[in-house]
Amino acid sequence: MSLQGDAAVLDGLADDLDIGYGAFVRAHAGAVYSAALRLSRSRSEADDLAQETFVRAYRALRRFDTEQVQSLESRAWLLTITVNLWRNHLRRAARRPQNARAAVPEVADHRLGPEAMAEGGEDSRFLVGLLTELPEHHRVPVVLRHVVGLSYAEIASVLDCPVGTAKANVARALDRLRALAAAAPDGIADTGLVCHPRSACPGKEVR
Repeated sequence: MSLQGDAAVLDGLADDLDIGYGAFVRAHAGAVYSAALRLSRSRSEADDLAQETFVRAYRALRRFDTEQVQSLESRAWLLTITVNLWRNHLRRAARRPQNARAAVPEVADHRLGPEAMAEGGEDSRFLVGLLTELPEHHRVPVVLRHVVGLSYAEIASVLDCPVGTAKANVARALDRLRALAAAAPDGIADTGLVCHPRSACPGKEVR
């Protein structure tokens, strides 16, 4: 969404939260769900994470004054909520006994597939599967950058880190994905990683 479009949505929220909230959800539901799906790799969990993200956002917005609403960095703010909810889910799952943990099925969602990560269907599904091999501190930034298309400044805001750290973690994650792809028995020699339209390719100027 353009900055002007988001500003109009935020103005609607500031004028009347209950009337404007539907437009706010429609504007950002795709990004929130896409991130939740690629982090969790479970459609049901992604649905739960996305729904809870917007429930918590609504509760928070009820406490915001007009200036706070109009100054929101919407995508970064919402995805901060999503990432924190996912991390909380991981912590709860880690505390459960091993035999009580349900296996999470692998998914290939064609509605919101990470076309930013590969050029073709098979390569895309292959690389999506490799995301779960990344540690959390690498998986989150690469999903935010190359699936959702956040700027490095937005990623830094979500992760509460310097922009340089966000850039470094994305680069390391991509290097790790390439290494995993090359090492896989049926891997692809060239990962075909391409950039999200809102992001910049390695070696190019970045925002």
